[in-house]
Amino acid sequence: MYDLIIIGGATAGLSAAVYAARKKLKTLILTEKVGGQSLLTDNIENYPGFKIITGQELIQKMREQAEQAGTEIQEEKRAVEIKKQNNGFKIITKNKEEFETKAVIIATGQNPRYLNIPGEKEFSGKGISFCSICDAPLFNKKDVAVVGGGNAGLEAALDLTKYADKIYVLEFNHEIAGDKSTQEKLKETKKVEFITGAAAKEIKGAKFAESLIYEDRKTGREKELKVSGIFVNIGQTPNSDFVKDFLDLNAEKEIIVDPKTNQTSAEGIFAAGDVTNIPFKQCIIAAGEGAKAALSVYNYLNKNV
Repeated sequence: MYDLIIIGGATAGLSAAVYAARKKLKTLILTEKVGGQSLLTDNIENYPGFKIITGQELIQKMREQAEQAGTEIQEEKRAVEIKKQNNGFKIITKNKEEFETKAVIIATGQNPRYLNIPGEKEFSGKGISFCSICDAPLFNKKDVAVVGGGNAGLEAALDLTKYADKIYVLEFNHEIAGDKSTQEKLKETKKVEFITGAAAKEIKGAKFAESLIYEDRKTGREKELKVSGIFVNIGQTPNSDFVKDFLDLNAEKEIIVDPKTNQTSAEGIFAAGDVTNIPFKQCIIAAGEGAKAALSVYNYLNKNV
């Protein structure tokens, strides 16, 4: 039996593992893939200690540190159920494997939110992308649209400026919400056009996406953008479905935690990172929350010896 199983292997989970293993807790990370959404981040410029670092590099450093501290990591292990036992918990994976532990930290993060409009499923991977770092080079010298004017959308647009000829950034609200400094960088490229008050309605094409239909919310009229690529960045959905009947969630499906301890509604189960209701979804905050959750687990286990 493990002292602690951490479900999720991105920033929060790896940080928790470092702290737990250094406290000599027998620690296991179960994850589909180490890194999660962090692997899709090109340049991180706001993580203390690094002037600039890629998401891949940061995750690799964190993984090495967690393993050196004694953490066991098992990939391609998607947890689908947690069961309470007299002496702790049983975690069941998609492949029907079972793992027993005295305490749990859930650090499963979030996944991209979909537009849910006609053509989105049909052209997913055929012009529609949720990862600019992965797919931007495919749109060299082409016109593209980015749906979402928050920080994620602006970062996607910045990735695309290296390749695309023209980039339309569509924002549902009447003002771009992303960082002003990134907006200025995009304006300097002369490649980016911001369209606010725009509601995406449909994606059209033959074998591949060829255009995006949107509604101008000021006039109510529909307009069409002839583009080869559409990058969707309208937010994230917490990966919490597997505990929705076991733990308390808020209206956004985030796991509700005690902000002091990261304890969930179930004793012995903690949560950290973007899957929780803690505000500001940032790598540095997820790392801190993971560390706090691990220290809370240590106190919990010592109290229940």
